Amino acid sequence: MLRNSFWKYAALTGAVAISNIALAADTIKVGVLHSLSGTMAISETTLKDTMLMLIDEQNKKGGLLGMQLEPVVVDPASNWPLYAEKARELIEKDEVAAIFGSWTSVSRKSVLPVIEELNSVFFYPVQYEGEESSKNVFYTGAAPNQQAIPAVDYLINDLGIERWVLAGTDYVYPRTTNKILEAYLKAKGVASEDIMVNYTPFGHSDWQSIVSDISKFGSKGKKTGVVSTINGDANVPFYKELGAQGISSADIPVIAFSVGEEELSGIDTAPLVGHLAAWNYFMSVDSEANESFIESWHAFIKDEDRVTNDPMEAHYIGFNMWVKAVEKAGTTDSQAVQDAIIGVSVPNLTGGLSAMMPNHHISKPVLIGEIQDDGQFEVVSSTSGLVVGDAWSDYLEGSKDLISDWRSPLSCGAYNVKTAKCSGQNY
Repeated sequence: MLRNSFWKYAALTGAVAISNIALAADTIKVGVLHSLSGTMAISETTLKDTMLMLIDEQNKKGGLLGMQLEPVVVDPASNWPLYAEKARELIEKDEVAAIFGSWTSVSRKSVLPVIEELNSVFFYPVQYEGEESSKNVFYTGAAPNQQAIPAVDYLINDLGIERWVLAGTDYVYPRTTNKILEAYLKAKGVASEDIMVNYTPFGHSDWQSIVSDISKFGSKGKKTGVVSTINGDANVPFYKELGAQGISSADIPVIAFSVGEEELSGIDTAPLVGHLAAWNYFMSVDSEANESFIESWHAFIKDEDRVTNDPMEAHYIGFNMWVKAVEKAGTTDSQAVQDAIIGVSVPNLTGGLSAMMPNHHISKPVLIGEIQDDGQFEVVSSTSGLVVGDAWSDYLEGSKDLISDWRSPLSCGAYNVKTAKCSGQNY
């Protein structure tokens, strides 16, 4: 009797195990790699929620390749080396088909060697400094020619800026972007003494002396503007200090590359009215696609006050491109998806179509927005059409002769058009 009970139990246990394996095989796992704690949580938590919404919507449409999508969410806690560790865990342990994540360039560069070693697929949704191209990474945020350069052009042509403060967080994205901008400004005849560069650590909170220095720099008789690559929660005290010292947009306008609706939702924006941001999307954009997206977001998050922002749109574009590429390839196999995704186009939220280019960057419009007292942006300038992201800067020696093209037979991330040689770099 005991023997019979044992074998019945063993058979039942085995059946459950087989059932669980079958259940696991019936889902496609998607990695979500965003900091939910630490200095970058202010920006990245919303992107995690965005991915959960997109996955939920796709599942309601029937999933992908006849299977449901299963999100696997991890928290690298704003710890840059931990991004690499969590990425490896997602690929090797959880066997995700693709990873969507990161915000800062230092976190992306932490993930990069892991993604390449394991030949996975990674979608990066935030503006970055360029000077990189990997066959495994798809850059759905803005390259410098899709944000930083148009922003400077707007300040010169529309606001008459002559003196420049380049203020950033001390890591790779601000330093490389400002290196590009310094070269660009000097090529336009701006003198070195008319450029002030300042870097602060992540989470910097005491802005009194720095804002005072900016004020003094702007009192030399030339119209002065600030180009901000300050990231994360340091933006809150920075903007508060501007207001405290009475620096208005009429005095010294600030144009930011990492401040959107989400960051502004946590502060009193009344003193900041008129300051600017350069993105490829704003929540205030008037289009049917955007209206539908906002409605879906509010329904999913169950909060009518939650805002949308540019990196959310980048995830929207990147996720839909991945889905379309998987459907086109008929598989989630990484190499097949890499081959299939080039040339794929999907709707963006401004009312047009964005396409994945051979350099793994996408085409996007460029918008300049002015902060309003309700924390939204009024679009004051936009490109007439879409701008294709450039992996390598036209303004840096060693980069201006490089192109990226991951199509066969070139399959090179850094091809020198003068020497007709691939440098052998993936990034």
